[in-house]
Amino acid sequence: MDALYTAVATANGREGRAVSSDGRLDLPLAPPPALGGDGQGTNPEQLFAAGYAACFAGALGVVGRQAEVDTKDASVTAEVGIGKDETGGFGIKVTLRVELPEHLQGEAGRQLVEQAHQVCPYSKATRGNIPVELVTE
Repeated sequence: MDALYTAVATANGREGRAVSSDGRLDLPLAPPPALGGDGQGTNPEQLFAAGYAACFAGALGVVGRQAEVDTKDASVTAEVGIGKDETGGFGIKVTLRVELPEHLQGEAGRQLVEQAHQVCPYSKATRGNIPVELVTE
């Protein structure tokens, strides 16, 4: 694959900072209280959730345009959970909640969400690696 764009960011652990190469992203990092931290910064799960939600919404727009369906009023909320996995390490799971406008309620909307899941780069990257649940609202 030839990259059309490459994002570059550097972090120095779960407690520190995350900074993009262009300086537009510059965030303090801290584990959430549920993981023993003080919650005084963002965390990798929040960053992943924001990226996945934005990417999936973009994919929904692409499949909507291909189907000549207006998806601009749709929104995507990504819930990223972290917990112990069966190996004793940590793993993540994702629930994508897609809120569709009234004209996309029902089977037609669910089909667009499924199509978006097939083309979204985050969905492709996670497929077979972590559980991803799609919820259409």
